[in-house]
Amino acid sequence: MPARIIQSNETSFAKTTVDPVTLEVIENALRNARTEMDATLVRTAMSPGIREQGDAFPLIADHEGRMIVGQFGSFIGGFLNGYDGTVEEGDMFLLSDPYSVEGAVSHSNDWLVLLPVFKDGRLLAYTAMFGHQSDIGGKVPGSMPIDATSIFQEGVRIPPVKIYRNGQYNEDLVKLALHQSRTPDWCAADLNALIASCRVAARRIEEMADRFGIDTYVTATGELLARNYRAMKTLLGQAISEEKVSFEDYICDDGMGYGPYKLKCTMWREGEKVILDFTGTDPQSVGSINFYLNENMFKMFFGIYMIMVFDPMILFNDGFYDLIDVRIPDGSLLKPKFPAALSGRTHALGRIFDILGGLLGQKTPQFLNAAGFSSSPHLFYAGTDRKGDWFQLFQIGFGGIPGRPLGDGPDGHSLWPGFTNVPNEFLERYFPLVIEQYGTVADSGGAGLHRGGNGIVMSYRFLEPGVIAVHDDRWFVPPWGVNGGRPGARARKILEKPDGTRTIIGNKVEDFTVETDDVLHFITWGGGGWGDPLDRDPALVAKEVVQGLVTVQGARAYGVVLDGEGSVDERATADLRDNMRRERGAVGVFDFGPDLETLRERSLEETGLPAPVQPRWNSQHIAAE
Repeated sequence: MPARIIQSNETSFAKTTVDPVTLEVIENALRNARTEMDATLVRTAMSPGIREQGDAFPLIADHEGRMIVGQFGSFIGGFLNGYDGTVEEGDMFLLSDPYSVEGAVSHSNDWLVLLPVFKDGRLLAYTAMFGHQSDIGGKVPGSMPIDATSIFQEGVRIPPVKIYRNGQYNEDLVKLALHQSRTPDWCAADLNALIASCRVAARRIEEMADRFGIDTYVTATGELLARNYRAMKTLLGQAISEEKVSFEDYICDDGMGYGPYKLKCTMWREGEKVILDFTGTDPQSVGSINFYLNENMFKMFFGIYMIMVFDPMILFNDGFYDLIDVRIPDGSLLKPKFPAALSGRTHALGRIFDILGGLLGQKTPQFLNAAGFSSSPHLFYAGTDRKGDWFQLFQIGFGGIPGRPLGDGPDGHSLWPGFTNVPNEFLERYFPLVIEQYGTVADSGGAGLHRGGNGIVMSYRFLEPGVIAVHDDRWFVPPWGVNGGRPGARARKILEKPDGTRTIIGNKVEDFTVETDDVLHFITWGGGGWGDPLDRDPALVAKEVVQGLVTVQGARAYGVVLDGEGSVDERATADLRDNMRRERGAVGVFDFGPDLETLRERSLEETGLPAPVQPRWNSQHIAAE
C-alpha cells in the first residue's frame, strides 16, 4: 500500500493572490536554494565523482511531490507508491533500490536522501538529493559490473527506509550500509553531504514561508507549475504534429559479446496530449545495460529538450506532465523485469537524448541536433599499493557535443552540463598514476557547416598493478550527422605495454589486469556534424588546423585544400568542392554512416574488435546465434 502522510494540522492551504513581483522573488529564491544545495554538497563530499565531477542532482518539490526546481523530474511519486509506511515530521528517508521506487533512481550506486518539510504541523514541501556513491560493495570495485546478470551482483540495495525517525538518527542502519563499501569513509562523507544539502534547502523554504506566509508560498509554487503547463501546452501544440514520427538508435553492445541493442520511440499528438511510445525497443539484456526508465523522468527529459531547443526562457518543472503520455513495454531494455542488472544503464540513459533529437527534428530540421556525446563513460582503477593501502578510482569521461543549428559542438564536454572534469593534479595526487596526455582528438568531430565537437584522449600511466574496468559505447555504431553533416568518429581504448606493444581492448571490459607502467589511451567519440561541410568557411577550417582541432587531411572533408604554409588554396578548394558536390549529390536529413551489416563486415578492420553477435531472444532472455 502507498505511504501514509501524517500531519498534526489537517487545515487545507488557502489559495491567495500572488502578485508578479512576489512570484518572481519566490521563483528565484527556489533557484538559489537549489544552487546552495549543490554548493553545500561539493564542500562536504569526499569522493571524486561527487566532489570534483558533480555527479549528484538536487530537487525541491511542492507538498504534493511535484518538482519546482531540479533536473531529473520528481521521483517522489515513485517513492510514495513504493514505501509502505508513514511520512511524519522529523523523518528523513534513504533509498537506492531502483525497483522499489519505479526507477526513480536508475542504479543502486545512486543514494537518494529525501526530506519532507513540515511547518506548523502541515507538509509544506520536499527536498531531495541523490548522488553516485563510489562503492557500495558487490562483485567488483566501483559496484558497477558491466558483466552483471542480476542486480544482486551490484552491491547493497537500500529500500525506502527512515534514516531519521522523529528527528532521531538511525546510526545502526548507516553502519550496516557503510559496512558493504570498499570506501566507507568516502561513502559516509558523501551521505552526510546529501543530508546537509537537503537540510539547507528545507531552511530556505521555511524562511520563504515565514516571510511571505505559508498560503502565499504554496499558491506561488502552484502558479509556477501552472505557468509551465500553459507554456508547454502552447509549445507542444506548435511543435508536435498529429502525424506519427519514429526514430531508433542503438547501444553498441552489452559487454558480453551481444549487440547492438535497438531503442525505438514513436511520437505523435492526440489533441493536447503528446504520446511517446517505445514499442519496438529490444527486450531486456541479460547483461547490465538495461535502463529502468521512470516515466516521469522521461517526461522531464522530453520537456527539457523541448525547452532548450524551442524556448529556453521557460522554467522547467513538473507542471506539464499531464500533457505527456509515456508508454514503455514491460520486459524491454527500458523497463526490465526484476532482478535484471542495471549498473551499465548510463548508455541507454544518454541515448535517449539522441532519440529525442531525432524525433523532434524530423518535422523541423532547422532545429535538429546531430548525435553527440550521449553517455558518461567510466574508468575504474583499483588495487593495493606498495604500502598496503587500498586505492580506487572512479572517473567519468567527456567527449564531443553534437553540431547544432547555432554553432559547433563543444570539444571534450560532458553529456550533463553541470559536470566538471577531475583535475589531473587531483588524480596524480591521490592515485598511483600519471596523466601523460589530455587533449582533443583531431577530426573526431563530424564534418559540417557546424562541426561536431571532438572527443578526447586521456593517457593514464599506471604506477601500481591493479585492475581496471571500462564502460563506454559508440565504438561500433557511429554518432550520426544531420542536414548534410557527417558522423563523428567512434570511441577506442588502447593498452600500451612498457615495450611499446599496443592492444585494442573493448569499450566494455571488467576486471582487466594492468601492470606497472602500462598506459591506457582512453579515447572517446566525437559529435556528429550539422549542415553541409562544403559550406563551412575555409578560413575557419584553416584556423582549426593550426589549433590542432582538424588535420590537413581532415580539412579535405570540408573540401578545403591548404598550401605548404597552411593557407587556403582558394582555386584548389573551389575545384575540390565542385567535384565533391557533383559526386555526392543532394544531402539527406540524417547521415547514419554504413548500415549494420556493413559495420559488421568492417568491424575488425576498422575498430580492431570483432563485431558483436546479434542478440536473439527467447522466453528466458538471450540465446546465441
